[in-house]
Amino acid sequence: MSVTEPESSAHGQPPESVPGLTNARGVSLERVPVRTRETGVTLSGWWLSVESDQGRGAIAVVESSAADVWYRGEGVFLGWTGEDLRAAYEALRPKCEDSSELYQLG
Repeated sequence: MSVTEPESSAHGQPPESVPGLTNARGVSLERVPVRTRETGVTLSGWWLSVESDQGRGAIAVVESSAADVWYRGEGVFLGWTGEDLRAAYEALRPKCEDSSELYQLG
């Protein structure tokens, strides 16, 4: 999988804005193992590291099923709602060059 900067920044324009943060940019996207208290199964998730003028943070995304997606914020994202984290994740995550390739979460 080839990962690039967000499309808007690739054309010399600033990345898509995230309310509450200035100059926010996704630094890295990693696949990580995730354990929960409710189950003995290890799930897979994505960890998006972000830098902004307000500081560093991260958004973790876990799909336990097709209908159940969890977002958790760290650092500058601590206390954000799931909906705000989802919007920030979509705006800041690197995009695949090959749009036919999908992220597999488990």
